Amino acid sequence: MEFYMKDKFIFIGVIGGGAVSPQVAGFAEEVGREIARQGAALICGGLGGVMEAACKGASSEGGLTIGILPGDNRLAANPYVNIPIVTGLGHARNVAVVKSAQAIIAIDGSYGTLSEIGHALQNGIPVIGLNTWSLSLDGRTDDSIIPADSPKDAVNKAMELINNQH
Repeated sequence: MEFYMKDKFIFIGVIGGGAVSPQVAGFAEEVGREIARQGAALICGGLGGVMEAACKGASSEGGLTIGILPGDNRLAANPYVNIPIVTGLGHARNVAVVKSAQAIIAIDGSYGTLSEIGHALQNGIPVIGLNTWSLSLDGRTDDSIIPADSPKDAVNKAMELINNQH
């Protein structure tokens, strides 16, 4: 499978909780499958929960998965990561996950996911949300996170935003 379009590699980041419900894991797995079907590479934090489910989905479709790990051991990556990148940075590796992606799909998540959303938005990287955080400031809704209705919708929106950047 080719992981590029218009002479550029396409990287879609998938972020979310490390411990998730079966429903959330199902959403993440379908997001991963759809990323692979559309010829993009999946980049994530490389551990469990949303990250593992998304990598499992991408792998099932022959997709490329990259895990940017918080520790020093590449064996800590979930079994569906093709390319484990060790950082020894702990949660600071969240910045590398976000900055390596051209668009982010946030699924569910806790405060680590929220920090990644913040880094992405601060750096002009679009964030598509699937059952994740919503933002407001001083009682006013901030619509920076683009809502998705389904895993396929999330990936379609990510691809459209990436293609419009070129």
